[in-house]
Amino acid sequence: MRRVMMVFVHVAVAVLSLLSVGQSAPVTSCESLIQQIEIQGRDQLLGKWMSIAESTDVAAFKLLTEMFVETCWVKITTAKENNAIDVFQAQKMSGRCFTLTSKMTLENNTVSMVHPFSVSEVFLRSGCPDCLVLQAKYTIGRSTYTGLQLLSRRAKVTAAEMEEFKKQVECLNLLPPTIMDPEKGFCPDESTIKGKGTIDLTDVSNHMNSESVSLLENIINSGGEMLVETISSSMAGLKEN
Repeated sequence: MRRVMMVFVHVAVAVLSLLSVGQSAPVTSCESLIQQIEIQGRDQLLGKWMSIAESTDVAAFKLLTEMFVETCWVKITTAKENNAIDVFQAQKMSGRCFTLTSKMTLENNTVSMVHPFSVSEVFLRSGCPDCLVLQAKYTIGRSTYTGLQLLSRRAKVTAAEMEEFKKQVECLNLLPPTIMDPEKGFCPDESTIKGKGTIDLTDVSNHMNSESVSLLENIINSGGEMLVETISSSMAGLKEN
């Protein structure tokens, strides 16, 4: 139960993808701000990206991120399949690093995966030259949730770029975004992160079943307090080990 919950938090809070969309003029109207962009190919996604800020339509998710998540970065590489990418995530939560490796499919301007739960992501227009604004739909059991994430090649973005993202959040009627704090430091690079007290969640994620997903759905929908208590207990247990 404890490890399953940690997998869910890691995946749902810091889900993947990146695209350098090129410089464009700042946009202000909601129609322009939430306009989807076309992906030219997976090569545009490759490399290392930082999670800058994110929003959601679930108050429990926002509370969870604010309480536990400090920083996160993502490294995307090509998979053997022509339409797939391998995604390595390193997320720092309460001073400890958690990693997860997953495979996602790129098709029709959408990045998606089906396990351990369904995730579908599209890319929105941005005036930031090296950013990606990622709108995601998560289907967990019978419930669907929405999220918006700002990713960048940089650890920080300008005030104007952050303001644009906040307007996009408002246009989608999501909760005010949670902004990561790069001053708290990032997990080490992939080549050096193993064997340094890092917890890898890949195997647990790969073996999650429908019963586990249903349990997660029930915990999420029961309210933020139960979700936070579950994760708090998990983090306390990890510190004891």
